[in-house]
Amino acid sequence: MRDFPASDETLERHMPDMVEWRRHLHRHPELSFREERTSAWIAERLRAIGCDEVRAGVGGTGVVAVIRGAKPGPVVALRADIDALPIQDEKDVPYRSTVPGVMHACGHDAHTAALLGVAAHYAASRADMAGERRLLFQPAEEVTPGGALGMIADGALDGVSAIYGVHLWTPLPFGTVASAPGPVMAAEDEFFLEIRGKGGHGGMPHDTVDAIAAGAAFVQAAQTIVSRSVDPLDPAVVTIGTFQAGTASNIVAEVCRLAGTVRTFDAPVRARVQARLREIADAVCRQFGAAHSLDWRGGYPPVVNDEREAERFFAVARRLFGGDAVQRIRPLMAGEDFAYYLKRVPGCFMFVGAGSEECGAVYPHHHPRFDIDERAMLYAARLLTAMADHYAAEAASGLISRGTSGIHRIECAAAVQASLTEGRYHGCEAHQAGRQ
Repeated sequence: MRDFPASDETLERHMPDMVEWRRHLHRHPELSFREERTSAWIAERLRAIGCDEVRAGVGGTGVVAVIRGAKPGPVVALRADIDALPIQDEKDVPYRSTVPGVMHACGHDAHTAALLGVAAHYAASRADMAGERRLLFQPAEEVTPGGALGMIADGALDGVSAIYGVHLWTPLPFGTVASAPGPVMAAEDEFFLEIRGKGGHGGMPHDTVDAIAAGAAFVQAAQTIVSRSVDPLDPAVVTIGTFQAGTASNIVAEVCRLAGTVRTFDAPVRARVQARLREIADAVCRQFGAAHSLDWRGGYPPVVNDEREAERFFAVARRLFGGDAVQRIRPLMAGEDFAYYLKRVPGCFMFVGAGSEECGAVYPHHHPRFDIDERAMLYAARLLTAMADHYAAEAASGLISRGTSGIHRIECAAAVQASLTEGRYHGCEAHQAGRQ
């Protein structure tokens, strides 16, 4: 059984293209559900690459590309997200965002460029490929309800046997990859609370109902939910992100608006936190004599990797990058709508180290100076293709059966060893040159 393609030469050859594609996207970001130019640009690249099918307008502004191999095999999907964030880019680099107040501050430009590199690789190697590779360029990962559900509704997963996705992750150093079986990212919910009191003169507060005082009491009480209403062994986060009230120093505010996020892994804990937020809002507002409304917006479920596909990740990644480069990641309290794909087909969500002091990739995700070590795109492309090809090879060998493991049958053939050679692209020098 051939677990990997015979060579990474095609991917390595397209590494300069990936850099160029990523920097184009970085200069021209678009917000969630508004990725019209981005989508058209991706579709144009995919047609030029020579995909068998390119379908735009999937789930709104998504794109699906299909490449069919010459050999029979399963349909394996690979996904990248394409949307940017409402953040002003503060980097001093030639590829800095040209759109005021919008930037790729989470690596989606690099995810897209890496998947375009994967498309180029498969388009050039159909003769050796088994089955179909379906490439999903998904909009709107950054805002609920997200873009995954729309893609699924438009048939992106029809006939798919497995799906894989990557996140370039600057908290991990370049040269490492990570994942884990089971939950790896949290469920993500939002709530919006409006408290309505009675405004009045700041010097006569006894004639008012102070919405700010009620809001402050709510914030304090809400912080006891995790410490006193949730089992200490169950991860949970309650964060109040905005607090807006008042118009002048001598006016008692009549309205206070708060917004927050809740992160959990366990469904009963998720329900418990929501119930406690409602109970606290009711009790606090009764205490102050204020009215209120609480809008709970359920977001993404937790990202739960299939146990066997996570096992595949560890086997494949160790072959590709060496055991020291592969980590078991701790569950993250960030959310991801890749969760919806994993609720429908087996798969694995993986993290590729993109942090590097040498390249200035030292800022966290969603930071105005966020950047990545662009060499990580080659790691991402290699990992995606190796996972898909290993799955297809198992299917061709009759080893795919949920509950029967064939992963440990990876063979140390010369072809496998060839795929593990060092990439010829050493992008940090080029990356640094781009900063001059």
